[in-house]
Amino acid sequence: MAGLPEHKRLLLGYPVNMVTPPEAFFAWRRELALVGLDQFAFNNVGDPYEHSHIEFNSHAFERELITRFAALYRFSADDTWGFLSNSGTDSNMHGLYMGRKLLTGRAGVPPKIYFTAEAHYSIQILADLLGLERVEVGTEVDGRMSADSLGLSLAEHADHPALVVATVGTTFKGAVDSVDEIQAALIGREAYLHVDAALFGGYLPHTAFADELAQRAGGASRYDSIAVSCHKFFGFPSPAGIYICTRAAFDEFRAHFSQVHNPEYLLQVPGTITCSRDAVKPAEFWFFSSREAFARQRADAKQILSDASYLYGAMKTRFPELEPIRANALSNTVYFKKPSDEVVSTYTLATMKLRRDGAQVPYAHVVVMPHATRAVLDQFLSDLGRAG
Repeated sequence: MAGLPEHKRLLLGYPVNMVTPPEAFFAWRRELALVGLDQFAFNNVGDPYEHSHIEFNSHAFERELITRFAALYRFSADDTWGFLSNSGTDSNMHGLYMGRKLLTGRAGVPPKIYFTAEAHYSIQILADLLGLERVEVGTEVDGRMSADSLGLSLAEHADHPALVVATVGTTFKGAVDSVDEIQAALIGREAYLHVDAALFGGYLPHTAFADELAQRAGGASRYDSIAVSCHKFFGFPSPAGIYICTRAAFDEFRAHFSQVHNPEYLLQVPGTITCSRDAVKPAEFWFFSSREAFARQRADAKQILSDASYLYGAMKTRFPELEPIRANALSNTVYFKKPSDEVVSTYTLATMKLRRDGAQVPYAHVVVMPHATRAVLDQFLSDLGRAG
């Protein structure tokens, strides 16, 4: 473990904010400990919006932080339900499970799940776990879902409802699936749209691109549920996830879910797949939903997009042979042909083979997070030059 605190600033290949939270966060942790949270057994089992006769929970904090983030994503205040999950994958699982339940109940046949090869690998795992037949949708050059390909795929499977996963910030390329284009393709279809915005969902609401994640626009619903990771952009020091859906979708789901299990033991239908739930994380993550926290997040969002532009420009000028690409102005990711193994190791770069001119070519990427300051990026650029 020695040396890790010093080395953390050089982690550039994965979407993790390595900035240590402010001292006020640790003071908040101490306040929570004084009332017993994380000192003896607290449990957030059950629906945080329903009365729980197990009083040792943090449901009040959980409801408050969901309310605050739902407002950021422009959910209607009277049409919101959610909870803090164990991780981004857990949030995705709830979205896909809810979509499968609703669509099967409406149509009498299970849905097929639609997503691209650029989506996070958790979607592949969850499709298998939930027994969903997969339909891989093609992509545009930048990596976003192709509306034309989606339309063709939907037409091929007209007898089944559609469970569609839109990825706002694809894992390797930082592409953004267009929610509006997807919705246009779904007109007339029985469908459920889940948005996986694990990283981008943290910072986009604080930028000029906030509309991309608005749940409602012009009085209409744009998607049914969203998943955002707490441990990526925010810098929360433990894996956790935000899950928010419309209250209408949840109420419909709850009617089906109540038939799956006997809710008598809890005196309520819990609404979550997980039974016992961590009570510490919602209370701790509440700290990241305050007005002051949102102000810090706005500053961090501005920094990472500015520095992503800086890195992209510098790499195009100094290392054109690496063919750097930034998918769009919303993205904090720059990907390029794989540099030396030394650079990959020093900066913990993620690598993948991408198809280029009929061949599989190894690429790497840098995800510009708040700890990746200009000084760190300049060091990276310098090391690229020496390695070349």
